[in-house]
Amino acid sequence: MTDFLIKSSLSLGVLLITYYLFLEKEKMHQFNRFYLLFCLLFSFAIPFITIKIIQEIPHQETIPTIIPIEGVSSIPIIEDSTNYWLIAAWSLYGIITFILLFRFVLNIWKLNAKTKSNPVIEYKEAKLVLVKEKTLPYTFMNYIFINETDYNERKIEDELYTHELIHVNQKHILDILFIEMLKVIFWFNPLFIFYKKAIQLNHEFLADEKVVKSHNNVPFYQNLLLSKANANPTYYLASNLNYSVTKKRLIMMTKTASKSRAFLKKGILIPLLTALVFSLCTKIVAQETPQKEGKNIYVNGEAYYKKTTFEIKDEKGKVVAKKKYSDLTAKQKKLAPPLIIRSDNDKPLSEKEIIEKTEKEEPKTFIIDEFDPKNIKTKQQDPNTIYNTAGLTENPEYPGGMENFYKFVGENYTRPKTPEEVKLAGKVYITFIIEADGNLSDFKVLRDIGYGTGEEAVRVLKLSPKWTPGTINDEPVRTLYSLPIAIQPKA
Repeated sequence: MTDFLIKSSLSLGVLLITYYLFLEKEKMHQFNRFYLLFCLLFSFAIPFITIKIIQEIPHQETIPTIIPIEGVSSIPIIEDSTNYWLIAAWSLYGIITFILLFRFVLNIWKLNAKTKSNPVIEYKEAKLVLVKEKTLPYTFMNYIFINETDYNERKIEDELYTHELIHVNQKHILDILFIEMLKVIFWFNPLFIFYKKAIQLNHEFLADEKVVKSHNNVPFYQNLLLSKANANPTYYLASNLNYSVTKKRLIMMTKTASKSRAFLKKGILIPLLTALVFSLCTKIVAQETPQKEGKNIYVNGEAYYKKTTFEIKDEKGKVVAKKKYSDLTAKQKKLAPPLIIRSDNDKPLSEKEIIEKTEKEEPKTFIIDEFDPKNIKTKQQDPNTIYNTAGLTENPEYPGGMENFYKFVGENYTRPKTPEEVKLAGKVYITFIIEADGNLSDFKVLRDIGYGTGEEAVRVLKLSPKWTPGTINDEPVRTLYSLPIAIQPKA
């Protein structure tokens, strides 16, 4: 809900400012009418539009992952207790919304009751409702409400009838009812007040334009409006003759339309809408880099070295030990070359085929020389080089092991507050660098599930104590680390 309100409000605000700066002063009132309605619909749709941008991350085989097992999240997330402030806020919202809805329905009922309790006369495409109270003409649906005495004594000018008929024929009331319903639901958002004012003023521009064309007497019509300007409007749902009799309306009656200028200003909307969509709807999605398929398949691991003997050399190049794969140190295992299994064609091999070929092609002896210059990788390397865990002799480790790390995250991670109807579940992907001194830096959220889940994960990681850094041949190096955090819905 928060994401919806933020994105829709940003869109509403930008589009409304654009209207006031570029469109309102142009004599293209029909376009402006539909632009304002489009702004409302577009802004409500934009939170539901998602444009995914794929960002590839290294294949995760050698990077620790956190996977939920048997319905339990690997990292325990602290459950929320009852939030009474949230309950109070929703209760207040419900009360105010009900009051505004009641007022809205009551006004419609009153206007409808007037059409049944007063004389009604057919007049062109509309119906005149003759009311007893002194009032200026105003329109609701296809009814024009006028004072009965003024009508009988013919004190209502033809220009006023023309003005109100435009409201009837162009169904302006539908726009007003639509924006009023939005104001009832989103009463806390002041932008809808400005949208209603812009819509109603544009309706008056449309009606004034028709009157000027039909009667061709601008000074008389302007004086007529000014003479009626002080009367109070009767109903906020109706189209009132004297709505906003301001300098804007009077100037617009004499303004000349410029097609080229209007066309250019309409053209501004295309890059504007594009920018809004990409700024509010793009989402970076982490995706592992796919492994390349080819003729060579590289296999490594204890399961495939059962028959292999590893000869260990010392600094002088002399063989000082013979070991099985399971007896090798982590550093020595990193130096064990991978077995290369060749397929007969370009098709990838099945696991069974790989094992069969491994048994046939597995070499009997491997030599491991930790002191060979080609195995000492970091002596002349730039200290700012960042390594992947696949290239390390020893992987970085949290103090006390990963179990302690999971416990640390679970104790410090606060599950984001969400509405009851939101079932928050998914994975948050984060990368960060474990520096050579064990500190964490350069946090990046590649993907989250909204509601601040990514930001909260980064906050927790910043609290982490120093790690044991990754090493290459006993030399600490900077290591890129990827961490998926699984968040499951509340039980």
